[in-house]
Amino acid sequence: MIDRGKVRQAFGRGAAEYDTHAVVQKRVIARFVELLKREDLAPRRLLDIGAGTGVLLRSLRELYGHADAVGIDLSIGMSRTARENLAANGSEFILTADAEQLPFVGASFDLALSTSTFQWLVDLKTAFGEVFRVLAPGGAFCFALFGGQTLHELRTSYRLALTAAGCQWEDRSHTFFTENEVTEALTWAGFGGCRVVTEFDIEMHDNVPSLLRSLKRIGAGSASPITLRGLAGKRVMLDMMETYRREFSRPLGMPATYEVLYGVARKNG
Repeated sequence: MIDRGKVRQAFGRGAAEYDTHAVVQKRVIARFVELLKREDLAPRRLLDIGAGTGVLLRSLRELYGHADAVGIDLSIGMSRTARENLAANGSEFILTADAEQLPFVGASFDLALSTSTFQWLVDLKTAFGEVFRVLAPGGAFCFALFGGQTLHELRTSYRLALTAAGCQWEDRSHTFFTENEVTEALTWAGFGGCRVVTEFDIEMHDNVPSLLRSLKRIGAGSASPITLRGLAGKRVMLDMMETYRREFSRPLGMPATYEVLYGVARKNG
């Protein structure tokens, strides 16, 4: 299970360098914006949940330049970085807040958006319920989050290494939501007209340590945390890397798969 405090701290530490290392996340935003252009949306008030360093909000200026835009992020460091990045020629309002407890009255926004955020939440139904609450009738919820097959190479290798060491109960790696779980959570929250599509993005790394460093730098190290210490922990780590190389290596390096779920839902008026 995700430790929200540790997630907040990890993303806060990596805020300054996040955009340098978040290669897949930036591709997701670019794809997300292209998909938004196909939707018939003209929001007056929009909310970016998990705004990070402000990349999506900056991209939305061209699409929805006349909308009042608010961004929230759990991490103080991310919120601070977003304010700095958006300061020039921007009117976006950035808050440090929790997606599972949105600090807004009901029906505050016409459009809620989010990329690469909801996979780190513990309770997807609660989070989607909060989005539903703050949307006005007729409002839209558009999102992208990482699905169940994300980083399957790393998580599989880690679990095999733990099993070989007789420590399988130590597996605390993150479990990503499946497409069915996302759709069920949307329906539970009250949304209608739900559409969820899956795409895959594969990021290549020179080696496994390079992948692990990249994940740590963007705050995603909890995808495969090494919880054992001392010689046992070192043995599991080495075994995990060897399994990764043996089972998943390609001529161009080590693949890291990201399953991206792009969704659109409506709060029927």
